[in-house]
Amino acid sequence: MQDRRTSSDNDQTLHNSPFFQDLPAGVLDSALAHVVTRQHPANRVILLENDWGTSVYFILNGWVKIRTYNIDGKEVTLNILGKGELFGEMAPLEEVPRSTDVITLTPTVVANMPATDFVHLVNTEPQAGIRLAKLMARRLRQLNRRLRLRESDSTSRVADILLFLADGQGKQGPSGLEIPNLPHRELSSLSGMARETVTRVLGKLEKKGMIRRDQDSLCITDIRALENLLL
Repeated sequence: MQDRRTSSDNDQTLHNSPFFQDLPAGVLDSALAHVVTRQHPANRVILLENDWGTSVYFILNGWVKIRTYNIDGKEVTLNILGKGELFGEMAPLEEVPRSTDVITLTPTVVANMPATDFVHLVNTEPQAGIRLAKLMARRLRQLNRRLRLRESDSTSRVADILLFLADGQGKQGPSGLEIPNLPHRELSSLSGMARETVTRVLGKLEKKGMIRRDQDSLCITDIRALENLLL
């Protein structure tokens, strides 16, 4: 892990992230004055449940998963976040310990903002508070949709997970929207289905030409067809 003050490239990425975009220059400079970037390899724990929240994190590159455990001790993936997203914001706002773990899925660069600076920004800049509220609302809508689909067939549930990951995180490539080709165990935990089921459904979607996979990426080649599976 390497710590450093935000470089010009990382600083620009942070300025352009949805949470900070178009905030007044003076407000933004003050908010980012103590931000430090950190590089993490894949499978590195960034946060642990029950830790106290001293920082809020903004993803500049890479992917992380939000993890907890059920009453049987089985790992449950609650969310997967990518570039432009933030995490770790709830504990400092509520002044309580962390409620989940956060682990990198790929090599990841995050910007650490002191929790006191984040709370001050939200409390003093209305636009920041509005954007945080919209973020919470979007995550709640996504969770509600996933819960509704828990009773659906396996194809619909896998399609929903792929669309969820592509929403706001997919990169437009020459053949469609591209997302990292995450391990099937992660998609399994996120969808609540057996890994073998996820593997079988992905193979079926690929044969139908809706997705294409290589070692590092998964391309949604027919997003309309994938969306129609949820109807």
